[in-house]
Amino acid sequence: MAAAQGPLSDGAGGMDEAKDTEKDRREADTAPLPFRAAVDALGAARLRPQIEVEPTRPPQRLAPYAHALEAAVVDGDQDLADGRLVLLHDPAGHEAWQGTFRLVTLVRAELEPEMAADPLLPEVCWSWLTGALETRGLTYGEPSGTVTRASSHYFGGLSARPAASQIEIRASWTPREDLGGVPDTAAHLASWCDLLAQVAGLPPAGPGDASVVTLPQRRGPQSR
Repeated sequence: MAAAQGPLSDGAGGMDEAKDTEKDRREADTAPLPFRAAVDALGAARLRPQIEVEPTRPPQRLAPYAHALEAAVVDGDQDLADGRLVLLHDPAGHEAWQGTFRLVTLVRAELEPEMAADPLLPEVCWSWLTGALETRGLTYGEPSGTVTRASSHYFGGLSARPAASQIEIRASWTPREDLGGVPDTAAHLASWCDLLAQVAGLPPAGPGDASVVTLPQRRGPQSR
């Protein structure tokens, strides 16, 4: 899977990885019940078959507890878009979050240069995120993020390559918790996958999605 993240290993070998895995298991066993329930719910989410999701090592020091997933929108052996979703939890609460949980994401995909040049593209992409949450009736707070578009043009020995453009959405928001102090992480994951599907140019998945703006000029599939 083409994950939207940096290098995962420095080649130190399997022993350090085994130690990290054992440490993660111990931390998971001692994590607060609301966090464990939120993580368990992620595994129960019903997702589109074109989207492959798997756990990955979460970032360190962002919160006392963290769980991360990486995903790719797959067509055959091609990745149309990829991303990472991180669930953070601080039992003491966090002033900037206005809650005890936070979701952080990175989503990216290749675009046709003409589409990337559209001046309204950043606003449209941000509306895909908020619209995906609202379509599923989710309440959330303190949203923030950036939409970045980048273009690459090739010269000299690389001049045969066509120009390439990429859209990247980085965002975070606070999922509202139920009376037990646990957010509906399964629904938030499904909404995030809706966003991935939109960025990849897939058609809406079901009822209520007819008004979703799809990406009409995305670049062809990228090799995995």
